[in-house]
Amino acid sequence: MPTATAQPIKFNKGKLSKDTLLMLYRRLLKPRMIEEKMLILLRQGQVSKWFSGIGQEAIAVGVTSALLPDELVFTLHRNLGVFTVRDVPLATLFSQWQGKKSGFSKGRERSFHFGTLDYGIVGMISHLGPQLALADGAALAHKLKGEGRVALAFSGEGGTSEGDFHEALNVAAVWDLPVIFVVENNGYGLSTTTSEQYRCENIADKGVGYGMKSVILDGNNILEVYNTIDKLAVEMRKKPHPVLVECKTFRMRGHEEASGVKYVPKELLETWALKDPLDNYERYLLEEGVLEEKTIAKYRKEIKDEIEAAWKITVSEPEIEPNLEEELGDVYAPNPEVSGQVPQSAVHSPQSATGPKSERRYIDAISDGLRIAMQRHANLVLMGQDIADYGGVFKITQGFMEEFGKERVRNTPICESAIVGAALGLSLKGFKSMVEMQFADFVTCAFNQIVNNLAKIHYRWGVNADVVVRMPSGGGVGAGPFHSQTNEAWFVHTPGLKVVIPSTPYDAKGLLLAAFEDPNPVMYFEHKALYRAISEEIPDGYYTVEIGKARVAREGSALSVITYGMGVHWALKVCEEEGIDADIIDLRTLLPLDYEAITATVKKTNRVVILHEDTLTGGVGSELSAWISEHLFEHLDGPVLRAAGLDTPVPFAIPLEQNYLPVERFRGQLRKLVSY
Repeated sequence: MPTATAQPIKFNKGKLSKDTLLMLYRRLLKPRMIEEKMLILLRQGQVSKWFSGIGQEAIAVGVTSALLPDELVFTLHRNLGVFTVRDVPLATLFSQWQGKKSGFSKGRERSFHFGTLDYGIVGMISHLGPQLALADGAALAHKLKGEGRVALAFSGEGGTSEGDFHEALNVAAVWDLPVIFVVENNGYGLSTTTSEQYRCENIADKGVGYGMKSVILDGNNILEVYNTIDKLAVEMRKKPHPVLVECKTFRMRGHEEASGVKYVPKELLETWALKDPLDNYERYLLEEGVLEEKTIAKYRKEIKDEIEAAWKITVSEPEIEPNLEEELGDVYAPNPEVSGQVPQSAVHSPQSATGPKSERRYIDAISDGLRIAMQRHANLVLMGQDIADYGGVFKITQGFMEEFGKERVRNTPICESAIVGAALGLSLKGFKSMVEMQFADFVTCAFNQIVNNLAKIHYRWGVNADVVVRMPSGGGVGAGPFHSQTNEAWFVHTPGLKVVIPSTPYDAKGLLLAAFEDPNPVMYFEHKALYRAISEEIPDGYYTVEIGKARVAREGSALSVITYGMGVHWALKVCEEEGIDADIIDLRTLLPLDYEAITATVKKTNRVVILHEDTLTGGVGSELSAWISEHLFEHLDGPVLRAAGLDTPVPFAIPLEQNYLPVERFRGQLRKLVSY
């Protein structure tokens, strides 16, 4: 844990003007006074929870004061000084903490778990580490635009133990990104000391391993923090590169107030109290003749009046009344109407787009869609392992680097979480991005970024995640348990994502282009076994297939088969072999589902079999079956049957894999329902 001596902080004002010195003092005083007010309100029961930054305000204040107003800061629990330096309106900030409608998240988030791009701030999620990768993305945006700007992200010393910390630093170093990683080393991760977090002497030492510059600062010295960050930022704006900054400080109160500080040795608290950043700086300015007692009194009165006026506004606001339409409506960013969109019809019609057509395989259609999207959107960046000069493991992006350049077609280190996080960071700066998972199985390494960052950010505080994640998935190729999964159900359960699974070349291209037009995160699943197995004539030019609309793959009246992806081809083949006049519905989109198309086919045939490759338990078929039983029960002439993959991992040996796949079980369910 950090040690401290009773020696006063050694300030060096250098060439800083009196106005700058006083500006820093006032900025240091303001968050302290707000905290003192909040702690009183907490004891009175008017505030439910508080994460105190008392004793380490100099870091947030010094860092933010050294940055330009349009440079994004990625904050954590104890960075109130970032918000006050950026002049975030206190009434709005207090309303955020109190869960009022006028807060930045409409009552949906707590304390500092929000952002406001109007003030250049991106707040935290409780998982801490993932936000560092977002800073990578923002820094990449600056670099691509040649803007001469930096991004800055905070981490605690505990957060440096997370994999996201290491991934973010590695990506920043490999790509020479202008991002400053500031570690507030305050001695404890809640109650866990630094000796239980890491073995190196200083966190800054870790920068060496990533080939980046690193520095150690006295985090309680406002002038040292301000001057150092200012100097680093000036250098980085001219020549982009990352820097790791460790600020030695101490947390004088509990991780949050309820946890207290009983685990902290008394002498340690006493020693660090002597290094209080506000008291020491105030004393220094008085001794230097820069500050007078009357000025202190003036500042305190002005800040107190501002706090009281803002708090009065907050407490006068009514409690939130839930609005169901608004709650559901804010899960997704509005999607503007796309020119050239396929008519809202459930019928598959290749003639919907005009112009020349060519016979294209499924894999070629995906590649065509990506190329047209890159031509159409100059702000689109593709990222993934081996996608540049190698062209990807399936060669979908072959030739892209030569056509669009290595800045827009980027090979990545093997760090899925950091790359998805960087994609979100790009979106915050107005870019579009695609992340290719080399195999859908590997998405588990980025799961947190997808379900907690991409999916929730619009609902939480109103910004969108303009990100497409391509997912080569599916079995039938003898690839075993880690290259064969169909894991779409994980994401269908996550509000805020859109999930599409094309089964034809036409839909593969049209849905991919639609995904790039959509401002929301889209999980785009493509079946590996279809890549070179099917082809059809599709338009050469631009067109889209509407996300959220199913199609009728085959007209019939005996029963309905509701399926998607590879299941469409199994259904067509087996129904033909069995001589069953089935109505086959290709869902195409699993989130959101096309309930109108589902309703229409159930009312038409009154019998339903649901087919998918994913395992049976907890699969999409479970949701479909439940919805049909709940809403269309009176239209059913038999039970809703399901056919799906076995509840096992996907095996390697071909006979075992064929047994895993649902084709023959589907055949049995068809016969059962026909004879019911």
